[in-house]
Amino acid sequence: MEAELAALETKIKLAAALCQQLRQENRELRHQVAQLADSNKQLANRIESACGRLENVLRQIPE
Repeated sequence: MEAELAALETKIKLAAALCQQLRQENRELRHQVAQLADSNKQLANRIESACGRLENVLRQIPE
């Protein structure tokens, strides 16, 4: 009985450690997602601006 309780305690400690590790990884991934979303938004704005400038240049070219 004592050995079974010790084995169970070990398994619980391992599960708790894994849970903590996964929580930390999840926080890091959420932070990374937020950064990438911000970067994506900035790049989309740059593309939109470049398209507008390109349209202006194309309008200036005589047909």
